[in-house]
Amino acid sequence: MRRYVLKRVAQTVLTAWMTVTAVFILLRMAPGDPAVNYAPPNPSSEQLEAIRHQFGLDQPVLQQYLTYLGQVLRGDLGQSFQFRQQALSVVMERLPYTITLAVVAIVVTALVAVPLGVWMARRRDTAPELGANMATIAGQSMPDFWIGFVLLIVFAVNLQIFSPSGFTSMSSIVLPCLTIVILQVALISRLVRREMVTNLTAPYVTIARSRGVSERRLTWRYAFANSAIPVVTALGTRFAAMLNGVVIVEVVFKWPGVGELVVDALQRRDFPLIQATVLVTVVLALVVQLLVDLLYPLMDPRVRLGQEARA
Repeated sequence: MRRYVLKRVAQTVLTAWMTVTAVFILLRMAPGDPAVNYAPPNPSSEQLEAIRHQFGLDQPVLQQYLTYLGQVLRGDLGQSFQFRQQALSVVMERLPYTITLAVVAIVVTALVAVPLGVWMARRRDTAPELGANMATIAGQSMPDFWIGFVLLIVFAVNLQIFSPSGFTSMSSIVLPCLTIVILQVALISRLVRREMVTNLTAPYVTIARSRGVSERRLTWRYAFANSAIPVVTALGTRFAAMLNGVVIVEVVFKWPGVGELVVDALQRRDFPLIQATVLVTVVLALVVQLLVDLLYPLMDPRVRLGQEARA
């Protein structure tokens, strides 16, 4: 276990380094001059040069990169061009909003998608299951920005039940959460159905049924227990993706999370803020993936981390 954890931590560090390096290079390759966004109207070349010097953009790219890596190793992710404060502190101010939205969305997704997928598997090839299957396909096909706009028009503009944007109270989370959940429930419930159908038709379930085991026990103790690992993996992957910022949803609802923050930073070409956001969210997502991996032996004692499972 210790060796596996150390290996995964090393992989996390390597992945984070590769990610921030790729982001650093791509930002420098992108067209445009960040100094223009922070200069007064009709700036002179001297003013632009002074801004580039202030931000360290007048140095060679390699020197900028080495300086950035040195800062990261010291825990300094640079100063935001826009906010004139440490980029890490700006990200940490927004991160709780994204984490809250992600946690609520993944919990609701699990509570809805797992029972729905099990229900669909138990009633496969029936008219109700066909209707539910078509509904999940529709939910999986609809773009999240379109779902968000529809929910805004219906519940915020016409019915005026929820706030149209921002975070004013806990009720403000309902519409952005519902926008995320519709797609995630469609994806996860179909995965649960597929895994459950495979296990419900497996020989061990048939043998258990012939011995008089109840259908409830067959469903949850036998079939679902053997479907749990891929389902938990999918939920963990979706949760990690949400922690990286549900960008479109946050922009549609003006949710003050890291998704909206990074979009604004991209528009303003705030390099340190973009790099800090990517680094923090990537590390957070990788930690979630590691925790999911560590759950495997608890769900199935046959699983040995870092080794092949032995029956």
